[in-house]
Amino acid sequence: MTMESKVLAEKAVPRGKFPHVKRAGDFIYISGTSSRRPDNSFAGVEVDEFGATTLDIRAQTTAVIENIRDILQSVDAELSDLVEISTFLVNMNDFKGYNETYSEFFDIDGPTRTTVAVHQLPHPHLLIECKAIAYKPLAKSEK
Repeated sequence: MTMESKVLAEKAVPRGKFPHVKRAGDFIYISGTSSRRPDNSFAGVEVDEFGATTLDIRAQTTAVIENIRDILQSVDAELSDLVEISTFLVNMNDFKGYNETYSEFFDIDGPTRTTVAVHQLPHPHLLIECKAIAYKPLAKSEK
């Protein structure tokens, strides 16, 4: 079985010793992905001149799914290859905005999904993190 792990230079550096993506044969595993950008800023976060912070679940959800899409493309896969997404929300009051934004990318034939509330994520500006599994058969010559 082919096994390959990748850390992508154009994505935020993982905050630990793990890859953005790991391929194990025909399966592709995406590590927990947030709205963090390569410069360590976050999509969906605004801080005013007084330090008041506004967090936007819709913008963060969009950024997370787009990051997952980009990671999948690095291994020649697409969002349509996803079979499962696990979502971690800091506050279930954000579920409606998350769910509406999610439905802009996926329909009923999309990946299976689990959404859970967690106490916190690795940065206080994060409202959401997702991990995912895709299935994309390797070409016979790659096996």
